Amino acid sequence: MIVHFAGLGSMGLGMAVSCARAGLQVHGFDPNPDRVAALVAEGGHALAPDAPRAGALVSVVLNEGQTRAALFGADGWAAGVAPGGVVISCATVPPAFARTMEAEAAARGLAYLDAPISGGAGRAAQGRLSVMASGSGAAFDAAAPVLDAVAETVHRLGDHAGPGSAMKAVNQLLAGLHIMAMGEALALATAQGLDLGRVLEVIGASAGTSWMFENRAPHVIDGDYAPRSAVDIWPKDLGIVAGMAADAGLPLPLVATALEEWRAASAAGMGGLDDAAITRHIAARAGLRLPGDA
Repeated sequence: MIVHFAGLGSMGLGMAVSCARAGLQVHGFDPNPDRVAALVAEGGHALAPDAPRAGALVSVVLNEGQTRAALFGADGWAAGVAPGGVVISCATVPPAFARTMEAEAAARGLAYLDAPISGGAGRAAQGRLSVMASGSGAAFDAAAPVLDAVAETVHRLGDHAGPGSAMKAVNQLLAGLHIMAMGEALALATAQGLDLGRVLEVIGASAGTSWMFENRAPHVIDGDYAPRSAVDIWPKDLGIVAGMAADAGLPLPLVATALEEWRAASAAGMGGLDDAAITRHIAARAGLRLPGDA
């Protein structure tokens, strides 16, 4: 099977390599040529306009605007998908936008799978992602070789686009709040003179832990804010959550507070840092020094 990838970032590259490892013929594009070179080094190919037509196009980009451009823009890659092929869209977007993309794909004779992903770059490289997917039976059938290569778990959430993106929004609500809570907890621990390594050890074995706490706290302890998932992800994703809640007339006060803090961290110049840097944003208000601070 020929698979095209639009977007070879921290998640897309791992997914593309997992597909190549599974024996699929993978062609990938990214604005950063180093990412394309990394795919080629793993047995993939650079995606060019004259590439052989694909049975599946996997879009692993940032947001609505990038998704629309990557799929159906003037140079959109959907033009390279064979009739009856499938577009697999993995960006976190509002459910209504996913439904619009499904309709545009159908008008071009293509199936569309609303397929947000979770698990991080490490699990993407291992082919062990969680995929929150919704779409027609034809979309799932056409996407099956790709899903088999990239996912440990595929959650089938409906027979049309929208529920996949809605589920991802629920996940992102929790994830964004959990990282914020991790930052506040580590800042409080620092203010109390606790050793952060011991905090991770104790909380990791206690009721207050979370996957995000155990995953992100080591970044703070190591003073390592190289972006695996950047601060700037959260104003976007929690913004989607807030918009969905507003449409439903649903007050979400924790989301509103967290969204304000994520936006403030981005405005303070931390947008490109790992999202564990929210701890720095919180600690700075009390003049607290974290590991690695000058």
